Amino acid sequence: MLLNRKLKPLLILLLSFLLTHLTFAETPEQKGLAILQESDNRDKGWRDQTASMKMTLYNRQGKSSQRKIRIKILEVKADGDKSLTIFDHPKDVKGTAFLTYSHSNKPDQQWMYLPALKRIKRIASKNKSGPFMGSEFAMEDISSFEMDKYDYKYIENQPCPDSHFECFVVEMTPRYEYSGYTRLLAWIDTQAYRIQKFEYYDRKNSLLKTQTFKNYRQYLGKYWRADEMFMQNHQTGKATQLLWQNYQFGNHLKASDFRKQVLKRIR
Repeated sequence: MLLNRKLKPLLILLLSFLLTHLTFAETPEQKGLAILQESDNRDKGWRDQTASMKMTLYNRQGKSSQRKIRIKILEVKADGDKSLTIFDHPKDVKGTAFLTYSHSNKPDQQWMYLPALKRIKRIASKNKSGPFMGSEFAMEDISSFEMDKYDYKYIENQPCPDSHFECFVVEMTPRYEYSGYTRLLAWIDTQAYRIQKFEYYDRKNSLLKTQTFKNYRQYLGKYWRADEMFMQNHQTGKATQLLWQNYQFGNHLKASDFRKQVLKRIR
């Protein structure tokens, strides 16, 4: 009886410890969600952003062509961002513009202005898996990231590609209809929660594309932006490089700057 009395407090303490850790143990799904939430939360509050971009398209043989682009983005609270993409070069695409309203809980809205036809074309939800202006980026790739668009599952930690950082590897499964992907794998560095790489898997669950992010810079002492993004299509052998420049924040953009009617006045 004396031995039992001595053991009883220890048993109670051990049982309490086990119950506490079992109760609060993260599932892979909970951990994956928490990682992406932290990454998303660290990139809130910038309000608006403009930038210029040089897009280089590479065919299977490595031959290239270039395009010059301007980007305007408006951060929208409690919903997806609004973005305006304007092509300035070469001559055959000059004046072409894309307007995107990203959403959290409903399909994104996208419109394209074709200067040769002088008309605005609505892009149907079913066509979001199609290529963006002949690049290896799909229409759905250029919408802003919204948490509710995916389910998440933590896989493991791995070294980040081309970096001395360690990365979380998280599987992201699209929730939205008509996605061209069955799943994505995201590499997110454990230091600043920046996306370092995406792998995109097609509807047959075969590896389709890999996107890498390089040369991050910090703006306003908080927000990280990559100077280079590279998308490699493993099935076609084609690739697209995006080189970003002239990031500017606090441009006092407003919702009226992203109305459909603005597309016809693009210069």
